[in-house]
Amino acid sequence: MKLASKRWWLPALAMLAAAVMLAACQTVQTTQGGEVGVDRKQTMTSLVTSEQIERQAAQEYAQVLAQAQKKGVLNQNPQQVQRVRAVAARLVPQVAVFRKDAVNWKWEANVLTSKDINAWCMPGGKIAVYTGLIERLKLSDDELAAVMGHEIAHALREHARERMGRQMATETATVVGAVALEIFTGVRLDPQVAGAFSTAMFVLPNSRENEQEADFIGVELAARGGYDPRAAITLWQKMGQASAGGPPEWLSTHPSNETRLRELQTYVQKVTPLYEKARTSGPAK
Repeated sequence: MKLASKRWWLPALAMLAAAVMLAACQTVQTTQGGEVGVDRKQTMTSLVTSEQIERQAAQEYAQVLAQAQKKGVLNQNPQQVQRVRAVAARLVPQVAVFRKDAVNWKWEANVLTSKDINAWCMPGGKIAVYTGLIERLKLSDDELAAVMGHEIAHALREHARERMGRQMATETATVVGAVALEIFTGVRLDPQVAGAFSTAMFVLPNSRENEQEADFIGVELAARGGYDPRAAITLWQKMGQASAGGPPEWLSTHPSNETRLRELQTYVQKVTPLYEKARTSGPAK
């Protein structure tokens, strides 16, 4: 009688979790495919809207800038700031190819003094480039455009919101699995262990897909902006040299450098005619 009671609760719990997640998800098309053909439909949580994410990003960005200003690490090198903003000025008009509404985002680009090799673009167009990226990799403007195009692509595709929904679903599945194991065996999983396993199994592989999409959209943005898309290849070669000894591909949010370079070769060829056109007639305004 006791075992039957336990068996009744398990499917009920699983059904409840599934119902909650299904009701809170929707399939959307965040961007047009462009020349590179990134047209994967995405499953987003409806519990958090794009507008909410953008408002939160704006607040977080303002805090980052305020802290950087206080520490004296915000826009300290006028030449670097000018370079970053000049690249942004040529890339931002090209986002209309993928989503027209993004042209009207309140775009910002700033430089943070840090040894880290890093750059990012928050939802809504809030860009930060670290001096370590520019200086340690000795980036050309074409390579800088490849990095910034990649980060802008993450924002266009709303990858942050997509990851939030995926993480919420993973956490729900983890709770259900842990409860089921405890019901039938009496063994209680360490939540941190269960969460780490679920992340490695279900979150990171999709994050690699996000990275690949950002690579492909990024090279098209750069090409349309009049930057040589082949610079994406030299960029990631430099990245590979800088990150020697990193984690294996299956346990990383990024594709291996070998995979990335092989795929970029194909997509660079696709967008090279766009670069040639932009170089002769100027990038679209």
